[in-house]
Amino acid sequence: MAITAKEVNELRKMTGAGMMDCKKALVEADGDFDKAIDILRTKGQKVSAARADRDAREGVIVVKSNSDNTESVLIGLACETDFVAKNDEFIQTANRILDIAFDNKPADVEALLALPFDDKLTVAEKLTELIGKIGEKIEVSHYERMSGEAVVAYVHAGNKLGVLVALANTGGADVLAAGKDVAMQIAAMRPVAVSKDKVDQATIDHELAIGREQALAEGKPENIVDKIAQGKLNKFFQENTLLAQKFVKDNSMTVEQYLNSVQPGLTVTDFKRIAIGG
Repeated sequence: MAITAKEVNELRKMTGAGMMDCKKALVEADGDFDKAIDILRTKGQKVSAARADRDAREGVIVVKSNSDNTESVLIGLACETDFVAKNDEFIQTANRILDIAFDNKPADVEALLALPFDDKLTVAEKLTELIGKIGEKIEVSHYERMSGEAVVAYVHAGNKLGVLVALANTGGADVLAAGKDVAMQIAAMRPVAVSKDKVDQATIDHELAIGREQALAEGKPENIVDKIAQGKLNKFFQENTLLAQKFVKDNSMTVEQYLNSVQPGLTVTDFKRIAIGG
């Protein structure tokens, strides 16, 4: 049957798919809009299956906090190319998924994907539809939620890196500026934990092993190798745990000392540093 330009345009407005894809779907469906929409979704599923083994190393990080800054959510929506990451519909989809996650508090990414995106599609189905339209692998790569006495969300320039940081012992003071300073520290310096007592045992064992190997390679006596390794581990803690790091805005103090100068006892209880593609 003959498909009119008006019908093609109507389907395009309904689905967001390209004009030629809409025309082909309507022809295949003999003008039945519901069948045409199913055809377009099937196309998306086929594209998704074909791209499943591709790397989605581009994308955007988006964050949202509640009004009293005691809870924040971070979403990473990944794709294959920077061109798509800057696409308006891609960014709008990321922000819509963020709102859904923020409002519904899903337990994990799988639960988030099962939630309704709108009155017709789930989040997973919307992504499949977008994959069919754009032709790239698209996935929710990260979903983080953090709560605390004060939580600061920060997205680094370019929307490729995001940080959530939870503060405690605020004393009722406005500590958001300090929280942002610490979030920027986390973004730049990549600490592995809040403090040395939060570093996992596997990392400690690995650093001690490296320290021993270095000491032996330098010809140090075996009876002092363990002591040298412990010294290197302590240096690792100073350089790679947040509170012990030198504060990037003022190297005369540590992050712990900086926070204490803002509000006595102010500290970090948790943080997440999420990067697209890494």
